[in-house]
Amino acid sequence: MWARTCGASSVSGLPIYDFMKRLSHLTRTGEARMVDVSAKPVVLREAIASGEIRLQTGTLDLIESNAIAKGNVLATARLAGIMAAKKTGELIPLCHPLPITHCEITFEIPESRDRVIITASAKIAAQTGVEMEALIAVTVAALTIYDMCKAVDKVMVISDVRLLKKTKTAAWRAG
Repeated sequence: MWARTCGASSVSGLPIYDFMKRLSHLTRTGEARMVDVSAKPVVLREAIASGEIRLQTGTLDLIESNAIAKGNVLATARLAGIMAAKKTGELIPLCHPLPITHCEITFEIPESRDRVIITASAKIAAQTGVEMEALIAVTVAALTIYDMCKAVDKVMVISDVRLLKKTKTAAWRAG
């Protein structure tokens, strides 16, 4: 177990064993496992995540004028983020592979003109949440911007990737 390896006797004020019982992806002995959600009802779920990539004003000028040599940066980042969201179960070992029903990515350049704020939402009717898909969408969109602009901007920083909201609605029934 990581806590024993680190020499910790408690985490967040709880004894190690009590803390580990709260971690659904660990067995009683601390081994990683996939959570069984087969008995849970299918529920409409949505998650919204955001993050940002800080870059130079000149880089933003190039992005807005579609003058980056690799092509349309934000359109490519949007597609990359959506594609990554659909593959989350293949990227994160214990995530369930989910057939997401919607993913949307938006970009905002604030008046300070020092960054691009990325927001992603993901939706599904499923037995488990879709927050990892939203987080992956934001992260891969940011990485795509980084990749496409690295030739002209050596000081970009990706930061503040976080879950903003996750919701689930009443049980869903087909037809």
